[in-house]
Amino acid sequence: MSHGIVLFAHGSRDAAWHAPIEAVAARMRALAPGVRVACAYLELTEPDLATAVQALLADGGRAVTVWPMFLGAGRHAREDLPRLLDTLRTCHPGITFTLQPAIGEHPDVLDTMARTALGETRR
Repeated sequence: MSHGIVLFAHGSRDAAWHAPIEAVAARMRALAPGVRVACAYLELTEPDLATAVQALLADGGRAVTVWPMFLGAGRHAREDLPRLLDTLRTCHPGITFTLQPAIGEHPDVLDTMARTALGETRR
């Protein structure tokens, strides 16, 4: 495995809160069995970003793409996450880290949300 993907979310004290994030990761694994996917959380839920990245690197990762699982680019996506990635870049200088925009801003996600809210399904 040379590339890994981290789905990064806020976290919650509610144990059931992370189920949708984990479901996205499971679906990604089903769609692309060779791609290594990990979930990470800013607070209140484990693992944190550094722990998830370390697991990917231990599995041979040389590049990591981080997808913020936020509807929009709030403070966590604009400030906290880039700071965390800067720290990881310093700790792992030979690893390529790529930060994607908030998933909720992706046109396909916006389209799916709109269609779902209208009661349509798109397969």
